[in-house]
Amino acid sequence: MRLLDRYLLRELLVPLGYCLGGFLLFWISFDLLSELNHFQKQRLQVLDVVEYYLVKTPELLLVVIPIALLLALLYALTNHARHQELTAMRAAGVGVWRITLPYLAVGFAFSFILFGLNEFCVPSGAEAAEEIANRRLSPQEGAARRQWQTNLFFNNTHDNRVWQIGAYNVKTHEMRDLQMDWRLPDGSRQQFNADRATWTNRTWLLWGSVQKLAFPPSGTDLPTRSQADLLLMPELSEKPARIKSEIKISKLDSIKDAKKAQLSIKEIRHYLQWHPRLEAKKYALLMTKLHNRFATPWTCVVVALIAIPFGAASGRLNVFVGVASSIFICFAYFILRELSLALGSGSYVDPWLAAWAPNMFFSVTGIILTFRIR
Repeated sequence: MRLLDRYLLRELLVPLGYCLGGFLLFWISFDLLSELNHFQKQRLQVLDVVEYYLVKTPELLLVVIPIALLLALLYALTNHARHQELTAMRAAGVGVWRITLPYLAVGFAFSFILFGLNEFCVPSGAEAAEEIANRRLSPQEGAARRQWQTNLFFNNTHDNRVWQIGAYNVKTHEMRDLQMDWRLPDGSRQQFNADRATWTNRTWLLWGSVQKLAFPPSGTDLPTRSQADLLLMPELSEKPARIKSEIKISKLDSIKDAKKAQLSIKEIRHYLQWHPRLEAKKYALLMTKLHNRFATPWTCVVVALIAIPFGAASGRLNVFVGVASSIFICFAYFILRELSLALGSGSYVDPWLAAWAPNMFFSVTGIILTFRIR
């Protein structure tokens, strides 16, 4: 790494650290004030609240990092421009793109960090935060009942199995009043009825008066009946994680619900694989969310491309004009992204275009403006 790169990175990372810490502190303080009454009703203690915000931090970073990077880039670039350092670098034969290479590298690095947070930390963090918020409630107040999901209908189109579950415990993976209908490749059909089902040794165990009805392929003969107290079914591919995804995605009936839901790319792709014949509205909503999971982390690169032309072109007299213009364009980017995602979720535009159009438009705009810097 050249001496110039180390200098530029040092001048960027210091304000970036201050911006990240300041925005996180402000965000958490604002959220704490708005949620304080809710925390008191939930009887949370100080350590519970601290743990709550620790698991919520990855979700906050998705919003805070791009904004902090924008302001840190503007500060660093305008500071260099104000002291004529950028002019000296260019007079020495260093081009604008070479000068800004460390900034773009930071944008790419943060993009990969955001992708990892978005995929592996945010979905589990949202569930952990909800669990922490309800941990102090007594069973009589409904803490235990919230673990049970009732009247579930699970259609596994890929394997031709339909599950009807009277009640399902998302913590212990216990089922009550289970009825499963399974259509086999040879045209025959099997129906299972059980009082209980539990996940044990990575296999579903049906117990408590298990009844099996085997319907022949002809469809005219009477089914063969059999009954047992226990029935182990290792051939079933529906694992608890899959049922959990089904519960989460089945609740996405509107754009508002889709924005709140924290789904990983793996969950969405598996759901689309298991349900190849989804209705058009839900398919568009899920595909838009899937493409958005890939597009969102690249916000950091887009922010860098937006900040570079305004910060690098700012002189002694127009620093605040450049900063204000860049912030305005950045907020316009976020507004356009939300509008585009709403259009994609509503089937008005293609999902991939809805997710990637804001990134492409503002990235091209930033590149063009950077080439026009004199």
